[in-house]
Amino acid sequence: MKSKTIILAAAVGLVAGAPLAALAGPKEDLKAFREYYAKRFPGIPFDEFANGVYAIDAGMRAEWEQMEEFPPYELGLDIGKAEFYKKFKNGKSLADCFPNAEKGIKQNYPYWDPKRKEVITLELAINECRKANGEKPYKWKTGKLAAVSAYIGYLSRGKRINVIVPEDDPDALAWYERGKRFFYAKRGQLNFSCADCHVVNAGRRIRANLLSPALGHLTHFPVYRKKWEAKGTGPLAGFGTPHRRYAGCNKQVRAKPFKPQSVEYRSLEYFHTYMSNGLPINAPGMRM
Repeated sequence: MKSKTIILAAAVGLVAGAPLAALAGPKEDLKAFREYYAKRFPGIPFDEFANGVYAIDAGMRAEWEQMEEFPPYELGLDIGKAEFYKKFKNGKSLADCFPNAEKGIKQNYPYWDPKRKEVITLELAINECRKANGEKPYKWKTGKLAAVSAYIGYLSRGKRINVIVPEDDPDALAWYERGKRFFYAKRGQLNFSCADCHVVNAGRRIRANLLSPALGHLTHFPVYRKKWEAKGTGPLAGFGTPHRRYAGCNKQVRAKPFKPQSVEYRSLEYFHTYMSNGLPINAPGMRM
């Protein structure tokens, strides 16, 4: 009950604008987050939270396992792989910017860059590589950017998330705290927060939708959603980055979404991913 109290107290404090740095740092937050879900879903092994709702609903899991036999994201992964090794006009490629990708690097993103004093997401790094080599950046949120990121995630499968928040760096902590506030702050006409759905009501339903635990959310991004697939055309229609999903959630609570790779979404991704530290990467995930 203590861990649940910490999480809910954090939500109240953040909405009220109370500074929480004095209450708990990243390590304490992470410990409380894990303990909350362990008590909320007793008997679910820690690693299973990487599978989202499929860890907590047997019927949905069976359906998911059937889809994974012939996953619809495979063609998109092939496109992502081709783009990753495709030569730029200068003879280099994305692979030159990410020399350790084949060994697995997704687990370390997003990361804090002390020189730039900002959080660098994988998608930001991909497009910055293209721009640095004289190429036009990919469109944000979906398409080839999501496919390349998904391919890098696929190469990282099994690696455990290891996002670092240097607690001796006040700028890094400020980004982390900003993401934490975003996660717990209510917004939009419906007055919902990320935590309302994925902490307080995780495992419950809103209409036909089963709300997933926030623990493990970022293990399987970029994600492939059947809902997105139905709205577009081609093998990349169903792919989306975390910032595409964040924008969609903001719209669902009738709040104006922020731009992809904004400070708001990068700080949220920093906090959000850190809360899944220790879980295995299984990108790209398949979701409805």
